[in-house]
Amino acid sequence: MSDLTHFNAAGQAHMVDVGAKDSTHRVAVAEGWIRMQAKTLALIERGDHKKGDVLGIARVAGIMASKRAADLVPLCHPLALTHVDVEFDIENDDLAVHCRVRAETLGQTGVEMEALCAAQVALLTIYDMCKAVDRGMSIDQVRLVEKKGGKSGHWRR
Repeated sequence: MSDLTHFNAAGQAHMVDVGAKDSTHRVAVAEGWIRMQAKTLALIERGDHKKGDVLGIARVAGIMASKRAADLVPLCHPLALTHVDVEFDIENDDLAVHCRVRAETLGQTGVEMEALCAAQVALLTIYDMCKAVDRGMSIDQVRLVEKKGGKSGHWRR
């Protein structure tokens, strides 16, 4: 268990001590997709869903979720985020909406959980807003794409 940082020497879960780490500019990029029927995607793309602007609301939900990652993930440090960007692309050929989140902070630990949390909640919000017309939507491939900053440096999928 020594490679798993969220466990102490006795194998008990604990929050990692980041107090001695340098504050650096940290960036994480996450992405995911929600797949749906063609009519559902068209409804989102036209922007005339009777519940409102699906992608606009999902964008705000993602940003809000990034700020709440530490409330949802038990051993995640609360961070002061300096920037969060949530973008969507309509992929007509794949009948999907692609979500990409970039989260940034100046701190002692990374922002991967914030970016991943934002992507998941943004996609869940799309599902919630469209479930009345398409219960068969599926969220998939939510994953970290890139992280920068800190001792472990730059990582890219």
